[in-house]
Amino acid sequence: MTLRAPAAWIRVALAMFAVGWGANQFSPMLIVYRHALGLGSAEIAGLFAIYAAALIPGLLAGGPLSDRFGRRACVLPFAALSPVATLLLILGPRDLALLAAGRALAGVCSGMVFGPATAWVQDLSGGSALSARRAALALSAGFGLGPIVAAALAQWAAHPLVVPYLPHLVLGVVAVAAVWTVPDVRRAGAPFTPQPGPATTTRRWAVPAALRTRAFWLTVAPAAPFVFGSVSMAIVVLPEEVTSASTLSAAFAGLMTVLAFAAGIGVQPVARILAERNDRLGILAGTGAAAAGAAVSAVAVAGPDRMLAGLGAVLLGLAYGLCLVCGLHQAEQLSGPADRGAVLSCYYVLAYLGFSVPYVMTGLNEVFGKPGTFAVLAVAAAVLTGLLAIGAARGRPAATGEPQAAHTWDHARS
Repeated sequence: MTLRAPAAWIRVALAMFAVGWGANQFSPMLIVYRHALGLGSAEIAGLFAIYAAALIPGLLAGGPLSDRFGRRACVLPFAALSPVATLLLILGPRDLALLAAGRALAGVCSGMVFGPATAWVQDLSGGSALSARRAALALSAGFGLGPIVAAALAQWAAHPLVVPYLPHLVLGVVAVAAVWTVPDVRRAGAPFTPQPGPATTTRRWAVPAALRTRAFWLTVAPAAPFVFGSVSMAIVVLPEEVTSASTLSAAFAGLMTVLAFAAGIGVQPVARILAERNDRLGILAGTGAAAAGAAVSAVAVAGPDRMLAGLGAVLLGLAYGLCLVCGLHQAEQLSGPADRGAVLSCYYVLAYLGFSVPYVMTGLNEVFGKPGTFAVLAVAAAVLTGLLAIGAARGRPAATGEPQAAHTWDHARS
């Protein structure tokens, strides 16, 4: 009896899951490093910022390169380097230089994998909102389970600076082995072949048509930062604001991560239905959930109240899941196979701007206070929701200003 290999898209999704795990497993470890190494807020912020500084160039380069040379050429080598980044964290648990190098490499790997792998899943899935949900589920599961497992091992296992990273080493190797034989396609079932020549040379770095549309910049782009902005409030800011420095533990941070990502993953089937009917409805629901989550969090921080903080984390997790699935789907629909990697990578760049929210909140705390900062963000999310609702009520086409060819790619695929 022979075992059938999993579907090709599942193997690509596993690579996304593994790289997402490696990227976010570090979040609860910041608390461990703070206590074990006596790091100050500047060093903690620096370790977090190094990842983002390496991520953005990777995202900007990965998408266009995958459109030019194929998804496999970008995903496979950097999926293989992801466990190497984790190995650096294991080898230098008390060496800031090695920790920084590991985080920088993890950022590059994330940037080079997320956009191309999302496009690859789309290539292999046959279009519709299903591909957006598949990619979002893989990414969310990796982002969620990585820090949960790391937090549990850091809290209760021996050697808390080393053992939490071991699962990712195994997972990373398994993911690379799984994706090794997946075909590179531009359309499902058709092998991808680079197209060298004068036409390709002159057009390969052109701005994709989707990024020149009103639909992208007036609907997709404004909501994109709420993807990771919402979840970073839930798993980075809230745990610190409702506990004291002496009582904050990796276990509580892990619990908040569970609540946020469980909500974000659980809502994705609903997000897929909304995306298939009208992407704007899902995005409106996402920004509305962000407004509600920030408002509840303001009350939780004023208490402080850990129960309300948990509810805030759930609402912010819902915002994450809704905005991610519906935003990815609309970005996919606006793009064509020849530029899908670049468009999705641009979407991820905008989404990752949300990780700057903790730093923005630190500055706003000086003016509004901690509960006031959450209230300000709740008002901002509510205002954006209102503006997006007004735009949707006017009934503008989903791809205003977009060349007709970009509309027909997905119909041609089916």
